[in-house]
Amino acid sequence: NNIYMVKIRLARGGTKKKPYYRVVVADQRCKRDGRYLEHIGFYNPMVTENRFEIDAERVKHWLSVGAQPTDRVSRLMKQAKTNA
Repeated sequence: NNIYMVKIRLARGGTKKKPYYRVVVADQRCKRDGRYLEHIGFYNPMVTENRFEIDAERVKHWLSVGAQPTDRVSRLMKQAKTNA
């Protein structure tokens, strides 16, 4: 029963009231801003243009090996596809 989920999720950076997020691939047991396996993009909610960017090739790779995106990350990816 030692199967642990790998998640594609947001890790918060920035300062108080000025959040900035890195899109990371991490073991679900690690802390939100803790250790991660790979940094694959960013999300900056404070700017109007160029607020979300992600490496599509790495996302495909991680999804193919069983990583699960969180609700927020999957919503951002869908939004990015419709805007592109």
